[in-house]
Amino acid sequence: NKARSVPRLWVTPVQQRWASSLPMNTVVLFVPQQEAWIVERMGRFHRILEPGLNFLIPLLDRVRYVQSLKEIVIDVPEQSAVSLDNVTLQIDGVLYLRILDPFKASYGVEDPEYAVTQLAQTTMRSELGKLTLDKVFRERESLNSNIVHSINQASDDWGIRCLRYEIKDIHVPPRVKESMQMQVEAERRKRATVLESEGTRESAINVAEGRKQAQILASEGEKAEQINKAAGEAQAVLAKAEAKAKAIRLLSEALAEQNGNAAASLSVAEQYVSAFSNLAKESNTILLPSNTGDISGMVSQAMTIYGSLAKTSPRTPAGVEETSEDLLSPSGSPPEQRTQ
Repeated sequence: NKARSVPRLWVTPVQQRWASSLPMNTVVLFVPQQEAWIVERMGRFHRILEPGLNFLIPLLDRVRYVQSLKEIVIDVPEQSAVSLDNVTLQIDGVLYLRILDPFKASYGVEDPEYAVTQLAQTTMRSELGKLTLDKVFRERESLNSNIVHSINQASDDWGIRCLRYEIKDIHVPPRVKESMQMQVEAERRKRATVLESEGTRESAINVAEGRKQAQILASEGEKAEQINKAAGEAQAVLAKAEAKAKAIRLLSEALAEQNGNAAASLSVAEQYVSAFSNLAKESNTILLPSNTGDISGMVSQAMTIYGSLAKTSPRTPAGVEETSEDLLSPSGSPPEQRTQ
Protein backbone atom coordinates (compact mmCIF):
# COMPACT_ATOMS: atom_id res chain seq x y z
CA ASN A 1 0.00 0.00 0.00
CA LYS A 2 1.13 3.53 -0.78
CA ALA A 3 2.03 5.50 2.36
CA ARG A 4 -0.17 8.53 3.11
CA SER A 5 0.44 11.34 5.63
CA VAL A 6 -3.22 12.12 6.35
CA PRO A 7 -4.49 11.41 9.88
CA ARG A 8 -6.32 8.18 10.61
CA LEU A 9 -9.89 8.02 11.90
CA TRP A 10 -10.22 4.36 12.77
CA VAL A 11 -8.20 1.28 13.70
CA THR A 12 -7.76 -1.84 11.65
CA PRO A 13 -5.62 -4.87 12.43
CA VAL A 14 -2.88 -3.47 10.24
CA GLN A 15 -3.01 0.35 10.68
CA GLN A 16 -3.66 2.43 13.82
CA ARG A 17 -5.73 5.60 13.32
CA TRP A 18 -7.13 8.45 15.42
CA ALA A 19 -8.74 6.08 17.90
CA SER A 20 -7.71 3.61 20.58
CA SER A 21 -5.50 0.75 19.54
CA LEU A 22 -7.06 -2.65 19.05
CA PRO A 23 -7.73 -4.17 22.46
CA MET A 24 -6.79 -7.65 23.52
CA ASN A 25 -9.56 -10.17 23.11
CA THR A 26 -10.43 -10.67 26.75
CA VAL A 27 -13.69 -11.43 28.49
CA VAL A 28 -14.20 -7.97 30.04
CA LEU A 29 -13.73 -4.82 27.94
CA PHE A 30 -14.13 -1.10 28.75
CA VAL A 31 -15.01 0.98 25.69
CA PRO A 32 -14.02 4.71 25.93
CA GLN A 33 -16.53 7.48 25.35
CA GLN A 34 -17.08 8.61 21.72
CA GLU A 35 -15.75 5.35 20.32
CA ALA A 36 -17.43 2.40 18.66
CA TRP A 37 -15.87 -1.07 18.63
CA ILE A 38 -16.89 -3.45 15.86
CA VAL A 39 -17.04 -7.09 17.07
CA GLU A 40 -16.93 -10.08 14.73
CA ARG A 41 -17.92 -13.58 15.76
CA MET A 42 -16.21 -16.31 13.84
CA GLY A 43 -15.26 -13.85 11.08
CA ARG A 44 -18.72 -12.26 10.64
CA PHE A 45 -20.08 -9.00 12.00
CA HIS A 46 -21.70 -9.60 15.34
CA ARG A 47 -22.36 -6.27 17.12
CA ILE A 48 -21.06 -2.79 18.01
CA LEU A 49 -19.82 -2.27 21.55
CA GLU A 50 -21.13 0.90 23.21
CA PRO A 51 -19.02 3.00 25.62
CA GLY A 52 -18.69 1.40 29.05
CA LEU A 53 -18.53 -2.19 30.29
CA ASN A 54 -18.84 -4.96 27.71
CA PHE A 55 -18.27 -8.75 27.69
CA LEU A 56 -16.89 -11.01 24.94
CA ILE A 57 -16.66 -14.76 24.46
CA PRO A 58 -13.01 -15.69 24.10
CA LEU A 59 -11.93 -17.42 20.89
CA LEU A 60 -15.30 -16.71 19.26
CA ASP A 61 -15.59 -12.91 19.51
CA ARG A 62 -12.97 -10.54 18.20
CA VAL A 63 -12.76 -6.71 18.08
CA ARG A 64 -12.14 -6.08 14.38
CA TYR A 65 -12.43 -2.26 14.04
CA VAL A 66 -12.29 0.70 16.43
CA GLN A 67 -14.04 3.82 15.09
CA SER A 68 -13.75 7.33 16.57
CA LEU A 69 -17.04 9.25 16.68
CA LYS A 70 -15.41 12.63 17.32
CA GLU A 71 -15.18 15.41 14.74
CA ILE A 72 -11.96 14.95 12.82
CA VAL A 73 -9.91 17.53 10.91
CA ILE A 74 -8.03 16.44 7.78
CA ASP A 75 -5.62 18.58 5.80
CA VAL A 76 -6.29 18.25 2.09
CA PRO A 77 -2.92 18.41 0.28
CA GLU A 78 -2.19 21.21 -2.18
CA GLN A 79 -3.12 20.49 -5.77
CA SER A 80 -3.33 22.21 -9.15
CA ALA A 81 -6.63 23.34 -10.61
CA VAL A 82 -7.57 25.31 -13.72
CA SER A 83 -10.22 28.02 -13.50
CA LEU A 84 -12.83 28.80 -16.14
CA ASP A 85 -10.59 31.52 -17.65
CA ASN A 86 -7.64 29.08 -17.94
CA VAL A 87 -5.63 30.26 -14.94
CA THR A 88 -3.68 27.54 -13.13
CA LEU A 89 -4.13 27.72 -9.37
CA GLN A 90 -2.46 25.94 -6.48
CA ILE A 91 -5.07 25.37 -3.78
CA ASP A 92 -5.37 23.42 -0.54
CA GLY A 93 -7.98 23.12 2.18
CA VAL A 94 -9.16 21.66 5.45
CA LEU A 95 -11.88 19.02 5.73
CA TYR A 96 -14.05 18.54 8.84
CA LEU A 97 -15.95 15.25 9.06
CA ARG A 98 -17.50 12.78 11.49
CA ILE A 99 -18.41 9.08 11.39
CA LEU A 100 -22.15 8.62 11.75
CA ASP A 101 -22.42 4.89 11.01
CA PRO A 102 -19.50 2.80 12.33
CA PHE A 103 -20.76 -0.28 10.42
CA LYS A 104 -20.66 1.46 7.01
CA ALA A 105 -17.33 3.12 7.83
CA SER A 106 -15.86 -0.31 8.58
CA TYR A 107 -17.34 -2.37 5.76
CA GLY A 108 -18.46 0.15 3.14
CA VAL A 109 -15.02 1.18 1.85
CA GLU A 110 -11.52 -0.19 2.18
CA ASP A 111 -9.90 3.09 3.27
CA PRO A 112 -12.53 5.76 4.04
CA GLU A 113 -9.96 8.37 4.95
CA TYR A 114 -8.12 8.11 1.67
CA ALA A 115 -11.40 7.95 -0.23
CA VAL A 116 -12.74 11.12 1.40
CA THR A 117 -9.48 12.98 0.78
CA GLN A 118 -9.39 12.04 -2.89
CA LEU A 119 -13.06 12.91 -3.24
CA ALA A 120 -12.43 16.35 -1.73
CA GLN A 121 -9.58 17.02 -4.16
CA THR A 122 -11.48 15.94 -7.25
CA THR A 123 -14.57 17.87 -6.20
CA MET A 124 -12.49 20.98 -5.58
CA ARG A 125 -10.93 20.76 -9.05
CA SER A 126 -14.35 20.28 -10.61
CA GLU A 127 -15.90 23.25 -8.80
CA LEU A 128 -12.94 25.54 -9.59
CA GLY A 129 -13.32 24.75 -13.29
CA LYS A 130 -16.80 26.32 -13.19
CA LEU A 131 -15.61 29.70 -11.90
CA THR A 132 -13.38 32.46 -13.22
CA LEU A 133 -10.44 33.68 -11.18
CA ASP A 134 -12.29 36.72 -9.88
CA LYS A 135 -15.25 34.63 -8.74
CA VAL A 136 -12.94 32.16 -7.00
CA PHE A 137 -11.84 34.93 -4.65
CA ARG A 138 -15.27 36.50 -4.32
CA GLU A 139 -17.30 33.32 -3.88
CA ARG A 140 -15.20 31.21 -1.55
CA GLU A 141 -18.16 30.55 0.74
CA SER A 142 -20.24 29.30 -2.16
CA LEU A 143 -17.34 27.17 -3.38
CA ASN A 144 -16.91 25.59 0.07
CA SER A 145 -20.64 24.81 0.28
CA ASN A 146 -20.63 23.15 -3.14
CA ILE A 147 -17.66 20.97 -2.19
CA VAL A 148 -19.35 19.87 1.05
CA HIS A 149 -22.56 19.03 -0.80
CA SER A 150 -20.72 16.95 -3.41
CA ILE A 151 -18.71 15.05 -0.77
CA ASN A 152 -21.81 14.21 1.28
CA GLN A 153 -23.59 12.80 -1.76
CA ALA A 154 -20.79 10.28 -2.29
CA SER A 155 -19.81 9.58 1.34
CA ASP A 156 -23.29 8.67 2.54
CA ASP A 157 -22.63 5.00 1.68
CA TRP A 158 -19.48 5.15 3.78
CA GLY A 159 -21.24 6.28 6.95
CA ILE A 160 -19.24 9.53 6.98
CA ARG A 161 -20.69 13.03 7.15
CA CYS A 162 -18.68 16.02 5.89
CA LEU A 163 -19.48 18.94 8.19
CA ARG A 164 -17.62 21.68 6.35
CA TYR A 165 -14.75 22.39 4.01
CA GLU A 166 -12.53 25.45 4.16
CA ILE A 167 -10.09 26.64 1.50
CA LYS A 168 -6.83 27.62 3.18
CA ASP A 169 -4.63 29.13 0.51
CA ILE A 170 -4.98 29.98 -3.17
CA HIS A 171 -1.73 30.56 -5.03
CA VAL A 172 -1.73 32.15 -8.49
CA PRO A 173 1.17 32.47 -10.98
CA PRO A 174 3.44 35.52 -10.46
CA ARG A 175 2.41 37.21 -13.72
CA VAL A 176 -1.26 36.78 -12.94
CA LYS A 177 -0.62 38.15 -9.48
CA GLU A 178 1.10 41.23 -10.94
CA SER A 179 -1.75 41.84 -13.38
CA MET A 180 -4.26 41.47 -10.54
CA GLN A 181 -2.30 44.00 -8.51
CA MET A 182 -2.28 46.44 -11.43
CA GLN A 183 -6.01 45.93 -11.87
CA VAL A 184 -6.62 46.62 -8.20
CA GLU A 185 -4.51 49.79 -8.32
CA ALA A 186 -6.32 50.99 -11.46
CA GLU A 187 -9.67 50.32 -9.83
CA ARG A 188 -8.61 52.25 -6.74
CA ARG A 189 -7.43 55.20 -8.84
CA LYS A 190 -10.73 55.13 -10.72
CA ARG A 191 -12.71 55.11 -7.50
CA ALA A 192 -10.57 57.92 -6.11
CA THR A 193 -11.18 60.00 -9.24
CA VAL A 194 -14.91 59.33 -9.07
CA LEU A 195 -15.04 60.24 -5.40
CA GLU A 196 -13.03 63.41 -6.01
CA SER A 197 -15.32 64.46 -8.87
CA GLU A 198 -18.38 63.74 -6.76
CA GLY A 199 -16.89 65.79 -3.95
CA THR A 200 -16.19 68.70 -6.31
CA ARG A 201 -19.74 68.42 -7.67
CA GLU A 202 -21.25 68.40 -4.20
CA SER A 203 -19.09 71.35 -3.19
CA ALA A 204 -20.15 73.37 -6.25
CA ILE A 205 -23.79 72.51 -5.60
CA ASN A 206 -23.47 73.58 -1.98
CA VAL A 207 -21.79 76.87 -2.93
CA ALA A 208 -24.44 77.61 -5.57
CA GLU A 209 -27.20 76.70 -3.15
CA GLY A 210 -25.66 78.97 -0.53
CA ARG A 211 -25.46 81.87 -2.97
CA LYS A 212 -29.04 81.23 -4.03
CA GLN A 213 -30.25 81.26 -0.45
CA ALA A 214 -28.23 84.41 0.27
CA GLN A 215 -29.75 86.20 -2.72
CA ILE A 216 -33.23 85.07 -1.73
CA LEU A 217 -32.73 86.28 1.82
CA ALA A 218 -31.24 89.58 0.60
CA SER A 219 -34.16 90.16 -1.79
CA GLU A 220 -36.64 89.29 0.92
CA GLY A 221 -34.89 91.69 3.29
CA GLU A 222 -34.90 94.44 0.66
CA LYS A 223 -38.55 93.73 -0.06
CA ALA A 224 -39.43 93.93 3.62
CA GLU A 225 -37.42 97.15 3.94
CA GLN A 226 -39.24 98.73 0.99
CA ILE A 227 -42.60 97.59 2.36
CA ASN A 228 -41.80 99.03 5.77
CA LYS A 229 -40.51 102.25 4.23
CA ALA A 230 -43.61 102.59 2.03
CA ALA A 231 -45.83 101.85 5.01
CA GLY A 232 -44.01 104.50 7.05
CA GLU A 233 -44.26 107.06 4.28
CA ALA A 234 -47.95 106.25 3.83
CA GLN A 235 -48.55 106.68 7.53
CA ALA A 236 -46.60 109.96 7.50
CA VAL A 237 -48.60 111.26 4.51
CA LEU A 238 -51.80 110.15 6.19
CA ALA A 239 -50.81 111.83 9.44
CA LYS A 240 -49.92 115.06 7.60
CA ALA A 241 -53.17 114.94 5.66
CA GLU A 242 -55.15 114.34 8.84
CA ALA A 243 -53.33 117.20 10.59
CA LYS A 244 -53.86 119.50 7.62
CA ALA A 245 -57.52 118.51 7.41
CA LYS A 246 -57.91 119.15 11.12
CA ALA A 247 -56.21 122.56 10.78
CA ILE A 248 -58.43 123.46 7.83
CA ARG A 249 -61.46 122.31 9.76
CA LEU A 250 -60.52 124.41 12.79
CA LEU A 251 -59.72 127.40 10.55
CA SER A 252 -63.04 126.99 8.81
CA GLU A 253 -64.85 126.85 12.13
CA ALA A 254 -62.97 129.94 13.31
CA LEU A 255 -63.85 131.85 10.14
CA ALA A 256 -67.48 130.92 10.58
CA GLU A 257 -67.58 132.69 13.93
CA GLN A 258 -68.39 136.42 14.39
CA ASN A 259 -65.58 138.75 13.21
CA GLY A 260 -63.68 135.70 11.90
CA ASN A 261 -62.94 137.27 8.52
CA ALA A 262 -61.64 140.44 10.14
CA ALA A 263 -59.28 138.45 12.32
CA ALA A 264 -58.08 136.44 9.33
CA SER A 265 -57.48 139.63 7.33
CA LEU A 266 -55.48 141.12 10.15
CA SER A 267 -53.39 137.91 10.43
CA VAL A 268 -52.65 137.94 6.69
CA ALA A 269 -51.54 141.56 6.85
CA GLU A 270 -49.25 140.86 9.79
CA GLN A 271 -47.63 137.88 8.04
CA TYR A 272 -47.18 139.93 4.87
CA VAL A 273 -45.42 142.73 6.74
CA SER A 274 -43.35 140.22 8.76
CA ALA A 275 -42.16 138.51 5.60
CA PHE A 276 -40.86 141.78 4.15
CA SER A 277 -39.18 142.66 7.41
CA ASN A 278 -37.15 139.40 7.30
CA LEU A 279 -35.83 139.96 3.79
CA ALA A 280 -32.87 141.96 5.03
CA LYS A 281 -31.77 139.11 7.34
CA GLU A 282 -31.19 136.59 4.52
CA SER A 283 -28.86 136.66 1.52
CA ASN A 284 -31.15 134.72 -0.80
CA THR A 285 -32.10 136.10 -4.20
CA ILE A 286 -35.89 136.47 -4.54
CA LEU A 287 -38.37 138.13 -6.89
CA LEU A 288 -40.36 141.12 -5.51
CA PRO A 289 -43.16 143.29 -6.87
CA SER A 290 -42.25 146.60 -8.43
CA ASN A 291 -43.94 148.71 -5.71
CA THR A 292 -41.98 147.39 -2.72
CA GLY A 293 -41.58 150.92 -1.41
CA ASP A 294 -45.33 151.31 -0.94
CA ILE A 295 -45.93 149.08 2.06
CA SER A 296 -49.50 150.23 2.58
CA GLY A 297 -50.28 149.51 -1.06
CA MET A 298 -48.94 145.95 -0.83
CA VAL A 299 -50.89 145.28 2.36
CA SER A 300 -54.01 146.72 0.75
CA GLN A 301 -53.45 144.45 -2.25
CA ALA A 302 -53.09 141.37 -0.02
CA MET A 303 -56.21 142.25 1.92
CA THR A 304 -58.13 142.78 -1.31
CA ILE A 305 -57.15 139.29 -2.54
CA TYR A 306 -58.17 137.73 0.75
CA GLY A 307 -61.44 139.64 0.75
CA SER A 308 -62.24 138.33 -2.72
CA LEU A 309 -61.56 134.77 -1.57
CA ALA A 310 -63.67 135.27 1.54
CA LYS A 311 -66.65 136.42 -0.54
CA THR A 312 -66.53 133.26 -2.67
CA SER A 313 -66.22 130.93 0.38
CA PRO A 314 -69.47 129.04 1.00
CA ARG A 315 -68.66 128.85 4.71
CA THR A 316 -68.89 132.70 5.20
CA PRO A 317 -71.88 133.58 7.44
CA ALA A 318 -74.78 135.21 5.61
CA GLY A 319 -75.24 138.02 8.18
CA VAL A 320 -71.58 139.06 8.43
CA GLU A 321 -69.26 140.31 5.61
CA GLU A 322 -65.83 141.80 6.23
CA THR A 323 -63.85 143.90 3.73
CA SER A 324 -60.29 145.05 3.61
CA GLU A 325 -61.37 148.68 3.38
CA ASP A 326 -62.96 148.46 6.85
CA LEU A 327 -59.65 147.33 8.34
CA LEU A 328 -57.69 150.12 6.58
CA SER A 329 -60.06 153.09 6.96
CA PRO A 330 -58.27 156.50 7.19
CA SER A 331 -59.74 157.26 10.56
CA GLY A 332 -58.18 154.18 12.03
CA SER A 333 -61.47 153.31 13.71
CA PRO A 334 -62.42 149.69 14.11
CA PRO A 335 -64.36 148.14 11.26
CA GLU A 336 -68.08 148.65 11.28
CA GLN A 337 -70.54 145.83 11.16
CA ARG A 338 -72.81 145.92 8.16
CA THR A 339 -76.10 144.24 8.06
CA GLN A 340 -78.20 143.62 5.05
